[in-house]
This record gives sequence, C-alpha cells and structure tokens, in this order.
Amino acid sequence: MRLPFPVAEIETDAEREAGRKLFAGPTDFLKGVVAMSGLPTPDRAEVCFAGRSNVGKSSLINALTGRKGLARASNTPGRTQEINFFELGRSHYVVDLPGYGFANAPVAVVEKWQALLRRYLAGRQTLRRAFVLVDSRHGIKPVDDEIMTLLDQSAVTFQCVMTKIDKVKEKDRTRVLDQVRERLSTHPAAFPELVLTSADKGHGIDVLRSIIAGIE
Repeated sequence: MRLPFPVAEIETDAEREAGRKLFAGPTDFLKGVVAMSGLPTPDRAEVCFAGRSNVGKSSLINALTGRKGLARASNTPGRTQEINFFELGRSHYVVDLPGYGFANAPVAVVEKWQALLRRYLAGRQTLRRAFVLVDSRHGIKPVDDEIMTLLDQSAVTFQCVMTKIDKVKEKDRTRVLDQVRERLSTHPAAFPELVLTSADKGHGIDVLRSIIAGIE
C-alpha cells in the first residue's frame, strides 16, 4: 500500500538536469523587506521557506544555491527579522521568511513579524509554494501546526521539508515520519509529498532543486 505523503523522488534525468541548471546560474540577494510596500514587483514565480528558529533554514538555502554565505545562519533564535528576497536567475524569487517559534525576542517585535508574515502569505499572488521546514529529530510541533494552519487559511500550497535527516537513526525515522504524516493529513493545503534533506550531507538537495525548477 502506498503511504500517504510519500517521500519525493526525482523521476527523470530531465527533472534532475532542470534543477541543476536553475541553481547553477546566478543567485543574488535582492532585498530585505520589513513592510508590504517594500515587496519587489511580482513578475515571476516565487517560493518561500518557513520554519521555526534554528530548524536549519539558512543552511538549507545555502546548500541549495551552493553559496555558503548567501543566507545568514545564526545560533540566535529570531535573528532574521526581515522577509529576504533572492533572485534565482530571471525566473524565480526564493524568499527566506523570519523564523517563528522563538522565545527571546520582545513581544512587540514578534507581533510585528507575525503581522507582516500573515499579510505576505495572504496577499502575494505570485507565491506558488511554501516550503515548511521541520526538524527531523522532533517532528511537527504545535508552532509548526500554527504556520501550516495559516497557510491553509491563506490558500497557499505548502510542502513539508524535513531537515537534518542525517541526525536521525534509521530505527527512529519511521516513528517521526508517521507523526509528520498524521499531522499533515489535517491540513488541506499540504502538498502530498515529503522532502527529506540534510544540508550538511547534501541529501535531498537535488530533489528540492528539481521541485523548484518545476514550479512556474
């Protein structure tokens, strides 16, 4: 029997090559946005990355683009306070959203970030897919459920990307994946495939590249 939310795979050499070519081209930081008025012109397909603080979002973006310093990684939860736009050639925007679930930022700052995030997700017509990153060691937490519910409400398709899969022993993976699949089944906007990744080991990077290349 086919499992719900199967692990995504590259099915053809053409898909793999499309992903390789897209990310072999230039990827440049465009701007950091702190208000809706600062959003770039919606003239191309857009994908965004969301995840709770320290889930490995910046590291994954850097691994995808092959540029270690493109997205700023930090051990300080909540450091990224802007919506950061990157130009992926001339065909896509890659968007790094502020981390959520942090506890060390002032309440007023958190509320401001959350309000901007809601407006962006609900009002960006060229946003084709959100990638919600989930730490493979912990599975989906209540704060992840909250962002997924927001994406449901905003009618934004999201795909779950499991990070740090290399940190989980094989015997523990089934348990974590079962929990993730059970939680995703409650979200109507969830795309029906999982992506398993490790930024350190390069696992799943080619799969995610090919998925993004196929989004127009």
